Amino acid sequence: MDLEPEVYCTSLTAKLSALLARDTLKIAHKKGHNIPYYTEEIQEFERKARSTGYRKEFNTNGYSVCFYDAGHIPGSSMVHLEKDDQSIFYTGDMNTIKTELQNGADTDLPDSDILLIESTYFGKQHTDRKILEERFIESVRETIESGGRAIIPAFSIGRTQEIMLILKKHGLHAYVDGMGVDVFNLIKRSPEYVSDIKKLENAFTSANIIERQDRAAVIEEPSIIVTSAGMLNGGPVLYYINEISDDPKSKIHLTGYQAQDTNGRRALESRYIENGKRTVRLNCRLELYDFSAHCGDAQLKDVVKTFCDRGTENVIVVHGENTQGFAQWVQETLGVKSFAPENKETITL
Repeated sequence: MDLEPEVYCTSLTAKLSALLARDTLKIAHKKGHNIPYYTEEIQEFERKARSTGYRKEFNTNGYSVCFYDAGHIPGSSMVHLEKDDQSIFYTGDMNTIKTELQNGADTDLPDSDILLIESTYFGKQHTDRKILEERFIESVRETIESGGRAIIPAFSIGRTQEIMLILKKHGLHAYVDGMGVDVFNLIKRSPEYVSDIKKLENAFTSANIIERQDRAAVIEEPSIIVTSAGMLNGGPVLYYINEISDDPKSKIHLTGYQAQDTNGRRALESRYIENGKRTVRLNCRLELYDFSAHCGDAQLKDVVKTFCDRGTENVIVVHGENTQGFAQWVQETLGVKSFAPENKETITL
């Protein structure tokens, strides 16, 4: 007989997980795809998810557990587990840099025998946040002043809210469309997971939230539109891109990483996207501003060095294109045993 898993997360993660699960279900049904859960399972998850805050220790299955702010998206957590005098710290996706939306990952962390760490941007350093922001704002302003439409695709969780705060800070009025509005409404009910909820509320209340029936009117005039989806694979952004694709004055301002086989990657590499059964050629302008929610190379190395200086004996590197390279850096630079496991590989420590 299978035991039902215990599910622990922050209160905001529980809400956002249910929102994304329902959206995935809706998209799957629309495209005729089968996925292994239904509305009833989502409702059961909502009933059984056990919410806990940061730095509040709890026990489960013989483990002592504590969550720490990962600084990645609102509600994201790093996890410390301890049992039988052995401990492991798992970063998950993390960002130690302060942004307009969040304060960055916790730095006052417990010692741990084992560190399990992401490696997304190992070997790659992000552009200084201030410089990136200035370039982005200058580009958006230039688009509007030239009579174009500035379309800003953004991930619904974290990125939409961050971009709205940046635009507001620089005095730019924006429209906002898509799931990022729903996420904002959930964040309002869990204000402790962002650095300044009043600033965030001001950014959204001073903007115009677009309803489906208003899209055609908005896109007719020079305007700034922040919309989902961030990799151009669905959502309202496809409507807007279709409308501006032949306008050389208009611009798509991508705001994050574009994965292989996504419309965003196709747009960057080949200047086209797929919209249903149609191929849309992009004669508008296109730029990428990577407002990443992950640590860059220097920050990743700082995290590992801090743990190893305090006694970490084993480092396990995951979630990256060059996990082997990061593990080798740990071994050669810090003299600490490190691993870069393949999928399904078992490590015994």
